[in-house]
Amino acid sequence: MGVTKTEIFTDEQNRIADLAKAFAHPARVAILQLLAQKKACVCGDLVDELPLAQATVSQHLKELKRIGIIQGEINPPRVCYCINETVWEEARHVFGSAFDTYVATTRCC
Repeated sequence: MGVTKTEIFTDEQNRIADLAKAFAHPARVAILQLLAQKKACVCGDLVDELPLAQATVSQHLKELKRIGIIQGEINPPRVCYCINETVWEEARHVFGSAFDTYVATTRCC
């Protein structure tokens, strides 16, 4: 596997890439949509609502938590996840700003 060379990019560029990764897989999009809709969720409920194995859902939850866009509270045997509102707003701002920087003035192709 090749080296990603993330160190040659700015912290901001790496953070934007991390946030984009949260939306880069349809399973993670579905998880985020469910969490946004329910405001909180138990992992077992997610497994019941998604056509994925529990281990697969857990891996996607792990990635979303690593990025910080979700947060979880562990009360064995349950783990409750919800949207991290601070990071959610960060993602809204980052992507909104990225799309706002381009203004079409003429057709290039």
